[in-house]
Amino acid sequence: MPERYRPLTTSLRARLLFLTILFVMIVEALIYLPSLATFRQNFLEERIANAQIAALALVAAPNNSVSVEIERSLLNSAGVIAIVLPINDQSLLLGFDLIPDPEGVNARYDIRTPSLGGLIMDAITTLNAGGNRIIQVVGQPTLEGARLIELTLDEQALFEAMADYSNNILLLSLIVSVFTGVLIYLALHWMVVRPLRRIKDRIIDFRERPERVQSSPRTARRSDEIGVIGRELARMQEEVRQSIQQKSRLAELGEAVSKINHDLRNILATAQLASDSLRRNDDPKVQKTAGRLISAVSRAVALCERTMKHGAAKEPEPEPQQIRLKPLVDDVRASLDDEDSSALRFDNLVDEAIEVYVDEAQIHRVLLNLCRNAIQAQTGEGLVEITAVAGDDNMTHIRVRDEGRGIPEQALPNLFKAFNTSSRAGGTGLGLAISREIVLAHGGQIGLEKTGKDGTVFLLCLPGKAA
Repeated sequence: MPERYRPLTTSLRARLLFLTILFVMIVEALIYLPSLATFRQNFLEERIANAQIAALALVAAPNNSVSVEIERSLLNSAGVIAIVLPINDQSLLLGFDLIPDPEGVNARYDIRTPSLGGLIMDAITTLNAGGNRIIQVVGQPTLEGARLIELTLDEQALFEAMADYSNNILLLSLIVSVFTGVLIYLALHWMVVRPLRRIKDRIIDFRERPERVQSSPRTARRSDEIGVIGRELARMQEEVRQSIQQKSRLAELGEAVSKINHDLRNILATAQLASDSLRRNDDPKVQKTAGRLISAVSRAVALCERTMKHGAAKEPEPEPQQIRLKPLVDDVRASLDDEDSSALRFDNLVDEAIEVYVDEAQIHRVLLNLCRNAIQAQTGEGLVEITAVAGDDNMTHIRVRDEGRGIPEQALPNLFKAFNTSSRAGGTGLGLAISREIVLAHGGQIGLEKTGKDGTVFLLCLPGKAA
């Protein structure tokens, strides 16, 4: 069964509703015992109040005595078996002849100084007894001169009243639990469950069709944690989608390279033979051009051989040596002479004494990429300037500056990623990615120091000497 069609009983909604009702019932259960104890206390205090009224009738009677019929009527109205009321120097008795012997009384309770724990335990004992006890209750009367009042009563009425009260509490708890649970469920469903379901559906859709661009999630407009999750999910999906597109393009490029690489080697071999013939020409201009041509063709042949050998254009491990930087920059300038850069000024401001410990061919590629990007960023007149400073950390800091229009802001986050930064027709966006790979392999760093309308500066940090 697909994940999006899970049954209701196993969904987050059903669990949330069940837990809400369960928690409300637990809270009601915790409230039930104190409320039941209070109900029992009120019941007994009501009996004491009724007993005082019955005792007042005895006080008003001649000789504090009434007939047996009146006595039984007073006891029945008070709901007790017997009443003992010590007042002043005498004790008023009602139902004295009905009071069982001490062995017939099952329990005695003094409710004048109650405690919550004691009241709860007494209430539980009453329920467990099932109303089959005779109890005596001692309370505090309100009559002047009375020290206490003692009642003897059958617990059956108290048990039945407590049982009815418990049933009512249970029914009310169920109603409150369900009603509260439904309200909380609806609120949380609207605020949490529905947004999470949208996020879940979005994840499933992305898993099934990662290449499809999805619209911005509605949860992204929220400012809470769910909104953060929605925005981060959308950002992650976009990054993964770009990565998939990049890898697909790399795969297509690799397939194309594997098809043309063999034939390209043969073509370059022919060009190499032709350049050797040019080198035997005595013309100085031809000699100069032939040297650059031979160097460029040799590097191209070596790159093709590495690609055929490893199945990828991965850069080999650098073979560093101590070289002077200024001649290397001059060589880069000579490689750019044939490009449309006649209107640009190329300034090599590197000091003659500065050296670097690098693979000369690889760093030549890096500087050539940066200078070519600088030339392409400028139309008409402009400047490509290279400076270098030897740092105290055994690193040489090289800056390549131009006076172009700057790098667009939207390109900055992916500046050194393949296929992400080229803005010219026919460009691949590989130059900076290759340069970064080479510089990091040397143990150095490359980065954008600044960019704007007045130009761009790239900074390279390369080892000045062997470690």
